[in-house]
Amino acid sequence: MALSMYSGFVPVCLQLLTGLKTVLQKCETHTTEQKWDPSVVLNMRLYPDMFTLERQVRQVCNHALGAGRVAGVDLPSLPDQDNSFAEIHARIDKTADFLKGLSASQLDGKEDSQVTVTIGGQPQSLKAQNYLYHFAMLQVQFHATTAYDIVRHVAVGKRDYLGPRPTN
Repeated sequence: MALSMYSGFVPVCLQLLTGLKTVLQKCETHTTEQKWDPSVVLNMRLYPDMFTLERQVRQVCNHALGAGRVAGVDLPSLPDQDNSFAEIHARIDKTADFLKGLSASQLDGKEDSQVTVTIGGQPQSLKAQNYLYHFAMLQVQFHATTAYDIVRHVAVGKRDYLGPRPTN
């Protein structure tokens, strides 16, 4: 059976979003227990020129919405920045709910359609399949992994990051 664009992108993004939310919930609990300032934690980064934890999560969600770009539907309105764990959780929930609202018929069959996105400050047109599999998916995975790496010093592990696997 051939892999459809929907099945190759949406369920994987949902799994990563679920794992990311679990990691962030554990990070929030640890932050509270240690009486750390949540804004300091949300602004942590691995290296000075890398995005903060908050921005990593924002990037995960923005790139996961790529399915909506391919489907040609309006994307959910999300704030330019999240200033609390509650706001980050809301962003992840809104993104996951949006993806759950898409159907396979909105993506499948659009492999060769053009999607224009801004990459490095420049608009670029890509075939939808190339955009989803060779840009958006890689971005989702990179930023989810980087967010995990930032909070790895708290009580999180690989199983938290992986999220729930499909059961069938």
